[in-house]
Amino acid sequence: MYFSKAGYIQSMSRVGRSIDNGPMEGFLGILKCEMFYLKTFHTYDEHKQAVDDYIRFYNTKRYLRKYKGLDPLEVRNQALAA
Repeated sequence: MYFSKAGYIQSMSRVGRSIDNGPMEGFLGILKCEMFYLKTFHTYDEHKQAVDDYIRFYNTKRYLRKYKGLDPLEVRNQALAA
């Protein structure tokens, strides 16, 4: 199987319990809506670079209302300083 050759480990949650899949599926939905559907990619490398750039943006620079205008790095830095 491809996944075992790549070093992936299968999720062990019970059927119908999406607790470990939910966050990733949510992120992939956001990624598709905010990045994938808005662009046309002509090569695999172009697509890979766009995904890498979006993940970097998502983890460091996106502003959310629940963080009161702070980006995720600012929130983490405040939590570490407290």
